[in-house]
Amino acid sequence: MADSYQQPASGPTASAASSLPNFLVSVKLKYVKLGYHYLITHGMYLLLTPLLAVVSVHLSTLTTCDVIHLWDQLRFNLVTVVICSVLMVFLATVYFMSRPRKVYLVDFAAYKPEDARMVTREIFIDRSTQTGMFTEENLAFQKKILERSGLGQKTYFPDAVLQVPPNPCMAEARKEAEIVMFGAIDDLLAKTGMKAKDIGILIVNCSLFCPTPSLSSMIVNHYKLRGNIMSYNLGGMGCSAGLIAIDLAKQLLQVNPNSYALVVSTENITLNWYHGNNRSMLVSNCLFRMGGAAVLLSNRSSDRRRSKYQLIHTVRTHKGADDRCYNCVFQEEDENKKIGVALSKDLMAVAGEALKTNITTLGPLVLPMSEQILFFMTLVARKVFQMKIKPYIPDFKLAFEHFCIHAGGRAVLDELEKNLELSDWHMEPSRMTLNRFGNTSSSSLWYELAYSEAKGRIRKGDRSWQIAFGSGFKCNSAVWKALRTIDPAKEKNPWTDEINDFPVHVPKIEKIGS
Repeated sequence: MADSYQQPASGPTASAASSLPNFLVSVKLKYVKLGYHYLITHGMYLLLTPLLAVVSVHLSTLTTCDVIHLWDQLRFNLVTVVICSVLMVFLATVYFMSRPRKVYLVDFAAYKPEDARMVTREIFIDRSTQTGMFTEENLAFQKKILERSGLGQKTYFPDAVLQVPPNPCMAEARKEAEIVMFGAIDDLLAKTGMKAKDIGILIVNCSLFCPTPSLSSMIVNHYKLRGNIMSYNLGGMGCSAGLIAIDLAKQLLQVNPNSYALVVSTENITLNWYHGNNRSMLVSNCLFRMGGAAVLLSNRSSDRRRSKYQLIHTVRTHKGADDRCYNCVFQEEDENKKIGVALSKDLMAVAGEALKTNITTLGPLVLPMSEQILFFMTLVARKVFQMKIKPYIPDFKLAFEHFCIHAGGRAVLDELEKNLELSDWHMEPSRMTLNRFGNTSSSSLWYELAYSEAKGRIRKGDRSWQIAFGSGFKCNSAVWKALRTIDPAKEKNPWTDEINDFPVHVPKIEKIGS
């Protein structure tokens, strides 16, 4: 953009201009905004302080005679005092009995597959070529997608996909599910010291693999869980199903006191690796990888001391009433009767609309009053007074210290980074998870939180925002508050052995074989 040039002013105006500082340059507006934010946020305390000072001064003037006179007044109005006391006790009891139970995240575990299942970009192209199912043009298309995907050289595939030729069958799909789910649960039970028999609620989410008996029954059978366990299996709900499972667990914990809930999030690649030549279905092959996570929740007040986080909010948005949203991620057969998941060109626009609806609901719950006032004033100025000003985008960095954005793909992360005005530091857990583990569907959020823990970023009182998108179309959020500072030296998660190697630079295009 060319610089503009203006004729220098002369006379008194020039003198005044030269003697006054340029406030736009000398004052950093971000500090003005922070000052405004502090003033609004702490306005109640600033108003109450002088009031308390006046009351304190008045109380200090009371004499012994004044105190005796006050006691006499209360003694002769004994009935009034008793009624007021009983009413206060009753109201306090109703309040404590009706308030929501607090839900704690005791711990979580994300599964890290063995090195034998590691797939580089070169291995991916080699296996795709050896199947003989893809045309040369579509092999080149997959290569182009992979080079721009942001995925690194250490993602994982199940054995059935790595074999030559591939062996997609029910037995292999069950094997993959068992390896991932049992691996994550075993790690979680070891970390928490929990007995499987203590689990009262079990929720499993896997979008594309729904066998009979269900995955939740598979877990009940393997760990010999108790007979009265409340078991749920969520299918077909996409990459945001993990937060739907968390929300369901929260609701169940409200009505089942002193309970533990186990949430298992995974996806199955074996039967869902597309073998056709429809390009809208081939994108999923390039992005999705093997992974899963297990999360232990509790509503026991005694578990607060050992828990990592407290669940503060869950917000769910469903745009399925709109046909365009409903059809943008769709499992169907291609022209050759091969099943795949087609991604519409409207996907990014639909995701943006769902995000807008979700944060409109979440914003008033988490944003400081200063941001809400600015947003409201801007809205009134634009809608009522028809002023031509930019819509104000609330600064969610004032509400959260950490962001776990579903690592669905580089385009999604780029768009959210731009729209929410996040820094590279805020986006690092999501980008590194995409690079190291690929898109592991609903479990990716837990790899991202594990990354922040392994980096030693989680401090007591920090707030983390998990946000995910999924077919339907859905956008879901969860807000967690750290109950203690997480010491990475005492943690064991998928990043522990290699966290010092991250972050890595991820180029926009990384040529395969270079």
